[in-house]
Amino acid sequence: MAELGLADTNGILRLPWISPDRSSAGLGWPDLYVSTQSETPYRASFDAAGTHLVILHLGGPVTVRRGRDLVRRIPAGGLFMHPAGRDLTVELGGPLDTVHAYLSDTVLPVELNEEMGVADPLVEQLMLALDGVIRRWEPSARTYVDHLTGLFAAHLAHHFGRERVREKAAWLSERQLAEANDLMTARMAEPIPLADLAAAVSLSVSQFTRRFKAATGETPHRHLMRLRVEQACRLLRTSSLGIREIAVRCGFSHQEHLTRVMRARLGTTPAAYRRGR
Repeated sequence: MAELGLADTNGILRLPWISPDRSSAGLGWPDLYVSTQSETPYRASFDAAGTHLVILHLGGPVTVRRGRDLVRRIPAGGLFMHPAGRDLTVELGGPLDTVHAYLSDTVLPVELNEEMGVADPLVEQLMLALDGVIRRWEPSARTYVDHLTGLFAAHLAHHFGRERVREKAAWLSERQLAEANDLMTARMAEPIPLADLAAAVSLSVSQFTRRFKAATGETPHRHLMRLRVEQACRLLRTSSLGIREIAVRCGFSHQEHLTRVMRARLGTTPAAYRRGR
């Protein structure tokens, strides 16, 4: 199963003023991505992601603004929660150390409440435990991580989730799905904001994300990544283009990115795939 990674997050961790200390990248966790970092003050807007976000404040108190009107002074141990499929505008008023946890809606198939400043001792301890596993990672801890992930998701669903959900979400029509696929294919070589895909089928970002998942069984990001891998494989089979150029043409940031994704999804590398065609 593919690893949940930085590409599945909403972009906060890509900001130049975020300094990651450690993360679960490369550990093969399929439904959870965890990162611990230092953040400096910022205000930014982020497109909706296909993952739910929980932030644990390790320091504080610090002022956080959500949207235009909601402001909280959040102490150490306070939590910030944001559901999958929704855009986010946030302002951090001071320097802060945090742990971020991003959960797939496979493991957390409910709509997470928007929370800011709430405290929950179990969530805090689970996030610290996951950070501790990353500090001292060894492959034998994988079963332990799976149990922690399940407990984390179940607790969030019970205490901070609200009924959404799949059975209530209408599917995209065949026409809408075709239009979304056409746009993904036409712009495969560049980042495609969820807002552009949603606008192409006349839906809000949250509606599009839910309906796309209901129709395909995949988040838009995972579906796009699959299309990119499939196109890269076609070019590796049928063209003499260099692997670096194929990676760029298919929307990967560099050759190593394509290699990492193909190894995770197909168990092979571009060079090995081309040799075996």
